[in-house]
Amino acid sequence: MSERTERTTTPSAPTTTTSDAASTRIRPRDRDTLVQALRAGVVPRAGQQHIQVGRVAEVKALVSDIARVDDGGSTARFVIGEFGSGKTFFLHLVRSIALQQKLVTVHADLSPDRRLHATGGQARSLYTELMRSMATRAKPDGGAMAGVVERFVTAALAQARDNAEAPDDVIRARLAELAELTGGYDFAEVIAAYWRGHDTGDDQLQTDAVRWLRGEFSTRTEARKALGVRTIVDDSNVYDQLKLLARFVRLAGYGGLLVCLDEMVNLYKLANTQARNANYEQLLRIVNDSLQGSAGSLGFVFGGTPDFLLDTRRGLFSYPALQSRLAENTFATDGLVDHSGPVLRLANLSPEDLYILLGKLRHVFAGGDPAAYLVPDEALEAYMRHCASRIGDAYFRTPRNTIKGFLDLLAVLEQNPGEDWRKLVGTVGLAAETDPELAPLADDAAPAPVRSAGSPDDDDLTSFRL
Repeated sequence: MSERTERTTTPSAPTTTTSDAASTRIRPRDRDTLVQALRAGVVPRAGQQHIQVGRVAEVKALVSDIARVDDGGSTARFVIGEFGSGKTFFLHLVRSIALQQKLVTVHADLSPDRRLHATGGQARSLYTELMRSMATRAKPDGGAMAGVVERFVTAALAQARDNAEAPDDVIRARLAELAELTGGYDFAEVIAAYWRGHDTGDDQLQTDAVRWLRGEFSTRTEARKALGVRTIVDDSNVYDQLKLLARFVRLAGYGGLLVCLDEMVNLYKLANTQARNANYEQLLRIVNDSLQGSAGSLGFVFGGTPDFLLDTRRGLFSYPALQSRLAENTFATDGLVDHSGPVLRLANLSPEDLYILLGKLRHVFAGGDPAAYLVPDEALEAYMRHCASRIGDAYFRTPRNTIKGFLDLLAVLEQNPGEDWRKLVGTVGLAAETDPELAPLADDAAPAPVRSAGSPDDDDLTSFRL
């Protein structure tokens, strides 16, 4: 067996043992949240700092993007990684960093009912989900829209008081720069309506203003009756609304707006070519604006799989304009990397990284108390050897199942005091990560079902009959 193979399957322990992990105690609530989420195979909403390992260069690249947004610039990144490799965790980590840098963040997963472009309400549904998740450092769990508007009004009142001006005049002046953007006039009118509700004690007017900003009005008639504006957030203006919102949060005193969109593979899975290309056209618009710097204080981070990016039949590379903009640096080969481009490939965790991660998981499971560790360092190495024998190097390249299995082992040991870990390690069942949702796309030779002409799912005239 070669030295490289030995290093892959049975890594030697780092010189610093995991017993030297930070001795900071972890609150039981935070510990339970982390463990329950990871055992279920989902990313915890908070506490990522307790289990983050590796990928230092990738984190630095996104930190530079956050700094660019905070400086009034724009950015768009495609975080690409295999199914189960940690993309969602990475996006959550980036969001937490952005919140600490005083940015406003919004995030959502794309799905069949949530897209960037649509005509049946799916784009507005995505926008509504983004607004529901709006977070600030003071309110990291979402629902921060009302707080952001309130902060803008409060700052305007303070300016009016300091300069002995009328609050209405100050608010109008501060919102004047939004008028140059598409939909900016009505956006400013809604903020002014919120101020009127604040000034007169009209809670309903304030509520209606926040509802409009969240995209919760379904008809223009309803919006005109409640707020006196003639437009609403709909499928056609979602991106324009995000650009307005980025400018507004800047006026409210925040650094900018970071939009995180995960599960972008749902665009790749769209069966209808026209619908798929319309979404890619919207992505192209976002990328162009970001590269040209015309979307101030706005950043996008997209999470997707290699198929979503590279497939020349259905992926982003099937759209020539996107392929040319997202092409990787041809000089970044043979171990050389370039993290400055719009595509950021998540590097695989090394066996040493996973060893450290298992130590951190053990530390979290013990509530941050080294005296309460359920297994010694020797058990970590034995567990990794077992994983390597079952699924090869996939155990550290796509570690989701590896993490779940290890926490399941700790759970059994916790609830069965005195049980020997040596007897249990070899019984942990593992399987390599696969994305079952992409299975139907793998067989291009399968015959297409016969559909009647004029079916809404027609794709490339597959059902055309003479």
